[in-house]
Order: sequence, then structure tokens, then C-alpha cells
Amino acid sequence: MATKKSSKSTKKPAKGPDAIALLKEDHKKVKGLLGDLEKSSMRGGPRAQKLVAQIDKELTIHSQIEEEIFYPAFRDAVTSKDDKKMYFEAKEEHHVVKLVLPEVKEGGMANEEFAAKCKVLKELVEHHADEEEKEMFPEARKALGRAELQELGDRMAARKKELGA
Repeated sequence: MATKKSSKSTKKPAKGPDAIALLKEDHKKVKGLLGDLEKSSMRGGPRAQKLVAQIDKELTIHSQIEEEIFYPAFRDAVTSKDDKKMYFEAKEEHHVVKLVLPEVKEGGMANEEFAAKCKVLKELVEHHADEEEKEMFPEARKALGRAELQELGDRMAARKKELGA
């Protein structure tokens, strides 16, 4: 009589989202938070400051996993001059957000000034996310392939966990 192998031993562990799906989830979450912030920025106060702190945490972790894991893989996989340029532009857009964010966190400014800074931050992040989703991610799908994107997604999810997401 033949013995059956347990299906548990042959099953692979469930995988999380691939790198692109994970980054898109982050984009959606941050865009939602920025929308909430825009609505509450004219009033300022504790709600707005709580949102700013949450946005700061989300953007910091997101930027770090992109810069440590996704961007280098993208840079190394693509071959066209335009794709290499896209990599450098994305890094520079992160840099600009990192310049604006501390000013938003600073507080102590008039509500109108705070609201203006929040709007600029929102526009920067939305532009960056939209560009990645429409231009970089399709090129990454072609250059990296499904298996590598899955492996990158697993690494990025683990790194997010380490960073406290």
C-alpha cells in the first residue's frame, strides 16, 4: 500500500505581492493620507500633525525600500538610455520630497503657509507615483520578469517589516 505524502510538505509558502504591487499599495495609501491632510491642513491642529507624522513614516520607509532594493535592481536590469534616465529622475524626486517634508513637519507656521506646503508635498508625491506607475513599472516588468519581481517583493516586504511598517 502506497503512502500519500502530506500536501503540507510539498506546498510552497504563500507569496506576498510582487515588488510592483507592493509599491502601488504604498502609493495608494500615501495618496489617501495626503488627500486627508489636504482637507485638514487649513485647520491645522493635532489631526493634521498626526497625519504628517504618519505620512513621514510611510514615505521614509517607502523611499528606503525603493532606494535599497527596487531602484538598484531596475537600474541593473534596464539597458536603454531613457530607462537609466528614469532611474536618476526617480532618485532626484525622492531627494526633493525629503527636502519639503521636514518643512511640513516643522509646524508653527500660519495655516495658509502650512496648507500650501501640504499641497506642494501632495503634488510632488502624486507626480512621482504616477510617473513610476505609468513609465517605470511597465519597463521594470519587461526587464526584470515575474520571478525576480516576486523575489524583490519578498525582500521589500521583509525590509518594510524591519523598518517598522
